[in-house]
Amino acid sequence: MPKALLGKKLGMTQIFNAEGKIVPVTVIAAGPCYVAQIKTAATDGYEAIQIGYGDIKEVNCNKPQTGHCKAAGIKLVRYFRELRVENASEYQLGQELTVGCFADGEHVDITGISKGKGFAGTIKRWNHHRGPMTHGSKNHRRPASAGAKGPARVLKGKHSPGRLGGEKVTVQNLEVVKVDVERNVLLIKGAVPGPKEGLLYIRSSKKMS
Repeated sequence: MPKALLGKKLGMTQIFNAEGKIVPVTVIAAGPCYVAQIKTAATDGYEAIQIGYGDIKEVNCNKPQTGHCKAAGIKLVRYFRELRVENASEYQLGQELTVGCFADGEHVDITGISKGKGFAGTIKRWNHHRGPMTHGSKNHRRPASAGAKGPARVLKGKHSPGRLGGEKVTVQNLEVVKVDVERNVLLIKGAVPGPKEGLLYIRSSKKMS
C-alpha cells in the first residue's frame, strides 16, 4: 500500500550512523496529515484519497475550503494532495496520518518546488562554457549563435537565457535515515528540492531500494 505525507523542509544537518560515519541529512517536519476525501471506483472511476496538511486561520480560508474540511470532520488545513491507492476503503474520512507510517531504512520519493533564481544566462542556466577572455573578444558570456543558416529559424529546445528554478522537481529513492514520531520529523539522507519552509510531498518510492 503506498504511503504519503505532506511536510516542510526545515534545513540540513549531519548525524552519525551506527558505524560512526557522518551522514548528511535533510530535516523534514512531516504531518500530521488528515484524510480529507475518499474517492472510489464506483463514484469517481478510480481509487484515491485526498490528504490535507498545514495550519490556516479561518479568516484566510474561503467558503468552499472551509466546507470541504468541515464535511471531512477535520480542522482547517492549507494544502491538499491526492494519492492514488489500490483500495480506498482501507482509509477513513478524517483519519490522521503521521510519520509513523514510514520506517528507518525505507526509501521515498520527494517532490518540491526548486529555488527560484530569477533570470539567468546560459552559463548559469545550462552550464555552457564561456567564450575567450582575450582582448578583442566580444563573446565572453553571450549565448553566441542561435542556430544554423539552413533552417533560417531557431530550433525548438534551443538552450537560451531565461527563468531559472521555481519548477516542480522530484528526487527518487532517498533513504529514510531516522523517523522521530514524537516530533513528527523525518531525517532523509541527502538533499531535497526547495528552500527552507518549502512544501514537500513525501511518497513511498516506486523504485527498488
